[in-house]
Amino acid sequence: MCRVVDLRQAVLAKNDTYAQTLRTDLAARGVAVVNLLSSPGSGKTALLERELTLARERRVPVAALTADLATENDANRLARSGAPVKQVLTDGLCHLEAAMLAGHLRDWLPDDTRLLFVENVGNLVCPASYDLGETLRVVLASVTEGEDKPLKYPTAFGLAHLVVVTKTDIADAVGFDEGAFRAHVEQVNPGAEVLLTSARHGSGIGALLDRATAAAEGAPVHEPVMARCTTELAHDHAHAHDHAHAHEQHHEHEHAHAHEDGADTLARTHS
Repeated sequence: MCRVVDLRQAVLAKNDTYAQTLRTDLAARGVAVVNLLSSPGSGKTALLERELTLARERRVPVAALTADLATENDANRLARSGAPVKQVLTDGLCHLEAAMLAGHLRDWLPDDTRLLFVENVGNLVCPASYDLGETLRVVLASVTEGEDKPLKYPTAFGLAHLVVVTKTDIADAVGFDEGAFRAHVEQVNPGAEVLLTSARHGSGIGALLDRATAAAEGAPVHEPVMARCTTELAHDHAHAHDHAHAHEQHHEHEHAHAHEDGADTLARTHS
């Protein structure tokens, strides 16, 4: 079990290194990344199409990369906005990783891009653990998914900078309890903002673009408590690992020194 945990931590640590490099490189180019996470069928493609269309109307240089296990359906839908769009097929992988994203952006991302929306694979488990070098991490949930979604997926919602509720035009029909949902978000991510949207009716459209634009211009984003705890835990783990490694090297040095002393004593005895 320990070996499995250590391997996972090593994989995530490697991804974090790639993510920080990507974040630095894109920031130097003036590009902010918005990482969109949700369950399949949440309506994030429909919402993103509306936001991209509005960005084009506002003359905001925007692009989108969408990831799926198969088909280019989402890319075709997003391309209707007129924004540059790229489809990534993960061949069964349930999430994007920073190195993978960097590879797909190379030689594709238009030079004038200021906002890059990344529509992650439809999944609230695997993608939640992988930093993509994003400026803003957004988790979406439709009113049909239930008010307890944040409690069922605490990592995804707990690490979000922003939470978006979709399909609010049918909230009454499905009996969605907005108050309970907000309370559950607050429980796993105190202080996180919740936006209400309907791509079909147009309500709330532009709010996500506003938040993304503000973040791109340097406005402070919400800092999840879970993110701070994760960073501190990683720091403690790294410190413990370094301490153990140093102790091991010290022990090996003492062992080698003792071996040399023994050899010298043996040589003097024989002489």
